[in-house]
Amino acid sequence: MAEKKQIKTEKTDSKRVPTGIAGFDELCGGGLLRNRTYLVSGPAGAGKTIFGLQYIYNGITKYGENGIIIATEERPEQIRENVKMFGWDFEALEEEGKLAIVDACSTKIGIPSHEKYVDVRPFDMRSMMDQIIAIQDEIDAKRAVVDGTTSIGFYLQDPAKIRVELLKLSTTLEILGLTSIMTCEIVDENMPSRFGVETFVTEGTILMYYKRTDSVRVRSIEIFKMRGSDHSKNIHPYEITTNGIVVHPHEEVYTA
Repeated sequence: MAEKKQIKTEKTDSKRVPTGIAGFDELCGGGLLRNRTYLVSGPAGAGKTIFGLQYIYNGITKYGENGIIIATEERPEQIRENVKMFGWDFEALEEEGKLAIVDACSTKIGIPSHEKYVDVRPFDMRSMMDQIIAIQDEIDAKRAVVDGTTSIGFYLQDPAKIRVELLKLSTTLEILGLTSIMTCEIVDENMPSRFGVETFVTEGTILMYYKRTDSVRVRSIEIFKMRGSDHSKNIHPYEITTNGIVVHPHEEVYTA
């Protein structure tokens, strides 16, 4: 009889949830504060989705914390395929009951889904929260990623409604004991969010930049805010490698 594979969990501060992303946790005292929700903002190509998926993958494989992914802009099959380039086998984690991916993309674009978890009423926040509650109870999840909030914002349109609905979602995640990341696409580098309200309903904001300098584009990351925690006030470079995101905490990016 084959031995069941055991995950060796690393010892961490009980108040902190390490992302496991190389170099990042050093910028914020060892990781994110437990049971809080964070916004990861950036332009297309910055790596926001990779950051969130790496956070979930590391949580399961390094720290024994199961995870939920709510995919609003990519179908789960695309996510599974894309992460293979980093050597992450999401399908195996799903089969082991350690990961759940909610398909919140297919229904909104009018195509059928054969996923186990499907958001059948797109952008119905009550329905989404009910499903998250059920999944959290089923797999005892400790981490979640909502990728991304931009689609929800475009559907709701009104900033006041966006703020209320995202506040409901972030509060529900926190009450459930989930330390969560919401991703947000921005088009103006001077704005930390797309609709101007997302930063107010989360406990922290992480900005990922992808700026053109001369003939190349440079990636850098900044912790814009993190309530209740000290953190680096500088902008640091990062790379997207074959193993995922690697932040360089002892280097800084200077802007004119």
